[in-house]
Amino acid sequence: MQPSPPPAMDPSIRFFPLISSIQKVALFETKSKLYLIGSNSRETRFRLLEIDRKKPELTIHEDANELEKGDIRKFVQSRSFIRSISAYGVLGFVKFLEGYYLILVTKRTRCAFIGKHIIYTIKDTAMIRVNEPPAGKQIHPLEQRYVKMFSNVDMKSNFYFSYSYDLTRSLQYNLSEPRYVGVDSDFERDDPLVWKASPGERTTYGFRGVPRSRFVWNTYLLKPMDCILHRDWKLEVIHGFISQSSISIFGRPIYVCLIARRSTRFAGTRFLKRGANYLGDVANEVETEQIVLDGTRMSSFTQLRGSVPSHWSQDVSKMVPKPQIALDLSDPYNETAGKHYERLMYHHGAPIIILNLVKKREKRRHESVLSDEMVVSVDYLNQFLPPDFRIRYIDFDMARKSRGEGSVMESLAKYAENVIQLTGTFYLNDKEIHRQTGLVRVNCVDCLDRTNTAQFAIGKCVLAHQLYEMGFLKERRLEFESDCVTMLENLYEDHGDTLAMQYGGSQLVHRIKTYRKTAAWASQGNDIIQTLSRYCSNTFSDTEKQHSINLFLGYYIPSESEVNKSTHIWDLETDFYIHNAQLDVIRQVSSVPLTQWVQPITFRHLPHPASDCNRVVRELIKIHTPDVEIIDYYSNFYHNFKLTSFEEHIAYQLTTLARSFVPTVRTNFSPFEPVRRQQQSAALKNPSLTGKSSTGSTNSSSSSMDDDSDSDEEDRSAKTAPNSSANSSRAEDGVVTINSMFPRTGEVYGFEIKPPKKADMMKYQKYVQMNRICNPQNYTGSAKADSSQQYQQQQ
Repeated sequence: MQPSPPPAMDPSIRFFPLISSIQKVALFETKSKLYLIGSNSRETRFRLLEIDRKKPELTIHEDANELEKGDIRKFVQSRSFIRSISAYGVLGFVKFLEGYYLILVTKRTRCAFIGKHIIYTIKDTAMIRVNEPPAGKQIHPLEQRYVKMFSNVDMKSNFYFSYSYDLTRSLQYNLSEPRYVGVDSDFERDDPLVWKASPGERTTYGFRGVPRSRFVWNTYLLKPMDCILHRDWKLEVIHGFISQSSISIFGRPIYVCLIARRSTRFAGTRFLKRGANYLGDVANEVETEQIVLDGTRMSSFTQLRGSVPSHWSQDVSKMVPKPQIALDLSDPYNETAGKHYERLMYHHGAPIIILNLVKKREKRRHESVLSDEMVVSVDYLNQFLPPDFRIRYIDFDMARKSRGEGSVMESLAKYAENVIQLTGTFYLNDKEIHRQTGLVRVNCVDCLDRTNTAQFAIGKCVLAHQLYEMGFLKERRLEFESDCVTMLENLYEDHGDTLAMQYGGSQLVHRIKTYRKTAAWASQGNDIIQTLSRYCSNTFSDTEKQHSINLFLGYYIPSESEVNKSTHIWDLETDFYIHNAQLDVIRQVSSVPLTQWVQPITFRHLPHPASDCNRVVRELIKIHTPDVEIIDYYSNFYHNFKLTSFEEHIAYQLTTLARSFVPTVRTNFSPFEPVRRQQQSAALKNPSLTGKSSTGSTNSSSSSMDDDSDSDEEDRSAKTAPNSSANSSRAEDGVVTINSMFPRTGEVYGFEIKPPKKADMMKYQKYVQMNRICNPQNYTGSAKADSSQQYQQQQ
């Protein structure tokens, strides 16, 4: 059967996601009602929600009509309110034991942009009680405990949203054409949409997409709002990491954005969430996308990290640094791994490439147990796939390679090149489009330190390919110590620190510099501190954090009946059954043979992802005028309806930070050439120096950062060739001279500045005389002095 590729994009037919019409929210509170007034960014269109506070259940009344500013002014003036709160979105409602709570985004900050789509990070939230208890009734004694546990999930850190861009999907998916309208579309029975425009006709459509629920962290909170008619009231947020930086290529800014989406399925902390559940959802699953933007040209590459897809765990009851790995369940037909890889094929295509960084040879078997389990599952599942679509398995003992004399980064670079050759990258310009088909899946035991370094190595090779496609590089290669690679390394360091804090309870222990062998010897002290921090977090606070995550995501829903039975969430011996709620359904005998572990719809479109080929949108509207507000990205991006300054705009801030990042004294301004850098001050400890970082955490202590800088200076000095022997001796002595600070033009540009020759001056004199004859009006009075005579007098 021939694969069905995604349809070619017709340039005469354009699709734009609709901009949310509710970007500002005002809450007005009375004793009996809560009023939510939502408006667009211009505050010209308004909508109203009314919430009854007297009823025990959540009762929401929506005004179906769109209101104007005068109507809202009259409404506010006609009532007296207890208080009012300004916000930027509704995250949803939650109920514990008594009544509901409303959660609002009260502070936001721009952290990145993709095209004309702005991405925000949440900086503060407000939790407002909706149902007030009747007079004289005591609040349940455990209510506040649940409220505190829910609040332990810090919404002010690493939660992101956008009013116009779907952060739960990849750039490749977001730029694909809609094929079906309606969330209940049947791919087998319904005919897909076919887009053909008449010659000379230009058609524009606006659509409202369907977010991928796996990455929406407030899905449970938004369920009470299903009764609301207008979709823009719901604000989906993701959790993970987003940061953006810029590369200045001789004054032209190229923006690099890193988006990491953490999965809500089987989510939790390090030792309490290992392996996978019965649905194939793995622990610590994070989808990382690297996006490069240059005006209308866009490129992206997606990779994934996640625990080994098998049923395994580690006993944390014993106070040991490395608990023994135990295989909890035998899976002879590898159903769990099959469900996991099938989902990856559906959303990313084929081939799926596994880069396993777990140790292979050990004196006492520990990590190698997982390697053996993964090899067995891959070999079994590949029996039922054609050779072109089989899972590719790469085994690389990264820890052993690092202890030896070989270069870890060189080995990873070779693997990365092979990966890119198999999957490709997504690239779009005005004339052509290339799609990524397949996915690289990186894992170690924890999917933290080694995994982050491997993902950086892949991202470095990918960035070279992306810049080559855009015409900025002559060959697909980037050098370490260049501004470009240093910027990317800082992004991935922030990326790794943030994900490690979320899953492991500490920042990275072994960093990229560690595996590059450029880290200072004294930085080992910081590694020990991070190891102890991670151990203490895993031992003493992970259980409480796991309870908070289960409560926040709706895996555990408290109720009066459960409390009376003394089955509070803190009394549960294990959360196994709430993360495997469909266990009885899974155990039922299926009519589909186990050898057919890839669904027909997935297999039909391979190597292309079936999700891209069958994109579903919730709503599709034909736009007749291009300046309509719901697709006016220019105004939404620049806010031209109000007075702003360049300093406030995210694009200007990224470019300014990029200029301040490069060394102040340099002669080669190419961001692709290795350069020597001055030791950075202790104040600049956060590695995200060229972009807006999503995390305020630092990489290490100030002393560790200073030591790392010293190590880098020595390494760069060894690799940089001096211009002359004299300069080399001065550099070695550490003496700064005029010649070293201001080199001759011949050394920099290849020529020397000299006085013009006499023959050349005669030619210049003739040109001046010809100009004087042709334009006598320019040579009146004293201006008629012959320039040649002036030159002779000067000589």
